[in-house]
Amino acid sequence: MTVAHPILVLNGPNLNLLGKRQPEIYGKETLDDVEADCVHHAAKLGLSVDFRQSNAEHELIAWIHEARERVAGIVINPAGHSHTSVALMDALAACPCPIIEVHISNIHRREAFRHHSYISHVATGVICGCGTQGYTLALTRLAAHLEKAKR
Repeated sequence: MTVAHPILVLNGPNLNLLGKRQPEIYGKETLDDVEADCVHHAAKLGLSVDFRQSNAEHELIAWIHEARERVAGIVINPAGHSHTSVALMDALAACPCPIIEVHISNIHRREAFRHHSYISHVATGVICGCGTQGYTLALTRLAAHLEKAKR
């Protein structure tokens, strides 16, 4: 399977500190490690990735707007914006492509405010609690979704 357009992999605030910030919750892998895993796994699936991170909500929204016409799907770890950003949810809702929301930790086993995600309302699927493997699981799911849509 070859997809003409890449999968946009977006990472929200503080994920640039992955591997350093609370490794007991988020693990020891860095965001560079996650990107390398995604690139490698996507290639095996016949996909490519455009991997990005920002601590700024407006930048994530601008990237989503830009992606509307050029990507086959979106994998997003919105991090703290999951629980607060109606604007990010609205930007994703305007995207015609499938969206997989990823959380490294199981947000449902954490503080009560983390149990609700605005992003889940517009996501095609949600993966949480699988560590950084959640990203490759999301890519696998998107590849299957895109293959089925082609039939």
